[in-house]
Amino acid sequence: MPRQFIAALTLLLVLLPAGVTWAEDDTVVTESLFQRFFISADILGTIIIWTLLLLSAVTVAFIIKLLLDYRQATLIPPETVEQLEMMLQEKRYREAIEAAGNDSSYLGKLVSAGLNEASNGYPAMERAIQEVADAETTKMLRPVEVLNVIGNISPMMGLFGTVYGMILAFQKLVELGGQPDPAELAGGISTALVTTFWGLVVAMPALLFYAVIRNKLDATTTEGMMTAEGLIRPFKPSGGGRKPGAVAKGGKASPQPSGGGGAPPLPGE
Repeated sequence: MPRQFIAALTLLLVLLPAGVTWAEDDTVVTESLFQRFFISADILGTIIIWTLLLLSAVTVAFIIKLLLDYRQATLIPPETVEQLEMMLQEKRYREAIEAAGNDSSYLGKLVSAGLNEASNGYPAMERAIQEVADAETTKMLRPVEVLNVIGNISPMMGLFGTVYGMILAFQKLVELGGQPDPAELAGGISTALVTTFWGLVVAMPALLFYAVIRNKLDATTTEGMMTAEGLIRPFKPSGGGRKPGAVAKGGKASPQPSGGGGAPPLPGE
């Protein structure tokens, strides 16, 4: 769990004892914000609230992890692009294959798959890159789906607490013959509202960052595949494609004048 989140939660717990005072039957009752939002009048309601709080902390930590893991600089390292571009430009194909194979980034896996199929021709290299790109993208999307699950389950947990709290309120109403003191109903109604509140607090950021991270990952993986195809373009038999220097530092292919020659020799030739 990130230290920033722990510090924020600690500060919240320190500041919350400031209470809310209300009077009933000439009796002054002081209720702290902590009691209102973190403790229910019933044990099951308290369990639901703290389960949602724990789920919220896990969700925040997981979102931060995904944002760090799926950065463009992590999936398509500029240094990897420059290194492979230089090796291919200098026709050091064996070294390029080894460098790509030792690189665990998304781009490294794509280029490694493509270069290992060089002896089978350029179409085979393209197919290998596309297959690995699909497999790696699917693999990276699986953890993101966890946010979607959390975003859909947490409101259901809050709704469970809502129904449970209303059951408590109506039971109290029946026990008191239909004319209860409003304070007698406050516990069940409070449980119903507070659990709904925390369910929404968990769900909204989970669904928001699910969409943000998924779209960002889709754009980054597409750019990575284009970058990998740009790096292997010199192996195209027509000779009219881009030279190894056609890949810019940012990972995007930039047009270069045709050399007019054939494809560079394949690894192993």
